[in-house]
Amino acid sequence: MNRRLAAGLLVAVGVLLGALREFLFLNLNYQIDHLRRATPYSYAHSLFQGWTAGADLGDLLLLKWALAGAFVAVMLVLAVALARILTGHHGHRTAIVGGTALAAALALLLHLAARALPALEAVAVKLLHALQYPVLLLVLLLVLPTVARRRA
Repeated sequence: MNRRLAAGLLVAVGVLLGALREFLFLNLNYQIDHLRRATPYSYAHSLFQGWTAGADLGDLLLLKWALAGAFVAVMLVLAVALARILTGHHGHRTAIVGGTALAAALALLLHLAARALPALEAVAVKLLHALQYPVLLLVLLLVLPTVARRRA
């Protein structure tokens, strides 16, 4: 399989996983809101309500953090694989993993700092979301070919 096709397929997988993440988290947030506010009904999709039947608020919050971590990890693996496909070597792996870890640590620090400055919470959430969607894949798709051309 040629590199362009492999890269395209990998990005397509990332986009599909991003759509799956959107479905899961949208419904998870609806279900969490329903339990938090004890509303008479939930806006979550009936399929999702079936999956989470019997779960309490603590279970759903734990699920939310576990899924967030899983999506960050999967997008990181896809990013490392995409960099390998685009460059033909693993030379960017350390920078990608380190950059992702740094961004996650920054999101945590912003979240903690939001107690003093509440506006930082939105920034922390957006940064954490960027790590869970194929944002890094698209950045790599744009940047790595340019870097490779400069070295040539």
